[in-house]
Amino acid sequence: GSPIGAGEEGAARGCLKEADCLCGVPGSVCSKGAWHPRRRPASMGEKQILCVGLVCLDIISVVDRYPAEDTDTRCLSQRWQRGGNASNTCTVLSLLGAPCAFMGSLAPGHAAHFVRDDFKRYKVDLAHVAEHPAYALPISVVISNTTAGTRTILHAASNLPDVMDADFEQVNLSQYKWIHWEGRNASEQVKMMRRVEEYNQTCSESERVATSVEVEKPRQELYQLFGYGDVVFVSKDVAKDFGFHSASEAVKGLYRRVKTGATLICAWAENGADAMGPDGQLVHSDAFPPDNVVDTLGAGDTFNASVILALSRGRPLHEAVTYGCQVAGRKCGVHGYDGIV
Repeated sequence: GSPIGAGEEGAARGCLKEADCLCGVPGSVCSKGAWHPRRRPASMGEKQILCVGLVCLDIISVVDRYPAEDTDTRCLSQRWQRGGNASNTCTVLSLLGAPCAFMGSLAPGHAAHFVRDDFKRYKVDLAHVAEHPAYALPISVVISNTTAGTRTILHAASNLPDVMDADFEQVNLSQYKWIHWEGRNASEQVKMMRRVEEYNQTCSESERVATSVEVEKPRQELYQLFGYGDVVFVSKDVAKDFGFHSASEAVKGLYRRVKTGATLICAWAENGADAMGPDGQLVHSDAFPPDNVVDTLGAGDTFNASVILALSRGRPLHEAVTYGCQVAGRKCGVHGYDGIV
């Protein structure tokens, strides 16, 4: 059986009693159908969620209109922010009360010091960060348009290598309840996921590690990742690359690519999200847009983290997807992540 939610039902019921509803409706499942967990401190002994992927520096300029080419424009504000999908997922998990760890590559320098300090601020475990002294940290320049609610990203990929299976071999899998991969160097990540599958075959059901993978970029090499992971997140861009025009079309059309017993989830911005589990039933949640959309950077990572948290604590798929849409909507109404809780 799938390790998702194994041994978590009692813990999940316990955290419902003291839930804080992000939409202002008290109770375990609010009037909009979403689940709201009590933010449990790591000291309660809950195993960590490990996120594998990229960390970079985002330099974010906030504007009220997108600048015309070859002009000199003042921005409303500017900030440094730790970025990268797996890195952002850790931030949101930590804010929602889940003990988590990041596995990725770091290079030396001032930007890397900022990134490390920020990870520590959110209490993200960095035991499995791979140091690369001769390389540079990737940097993204982001133009965040508060009027249109858009974000335009210019990513300067560096020579920093991704973590490899040889790095992952050092991970003590018994420390983790869930491992999430941001799809990047897919051939190496497949080896990592197979390693977890082999480990799970030696464990009791309650000790197995659940896995998820995000297929975000429309790159052929990444599509082999569909066949791995208990939960697969597929992006709107990838769905469109396959010729689908909605989340429901994508989930139904791509489900044959996932492994037996897996769950496929596709978020579609303002149209909400759809998902399908082993029972073949299509699950949908509407979006929960804020009154004013001010910052959509990282909304997808926020959705993924919230869904992972809910599923890891034993919640059913429809509640997890609704919760993901709700927290992602809340994130779009604030700059950065701190305001989501």
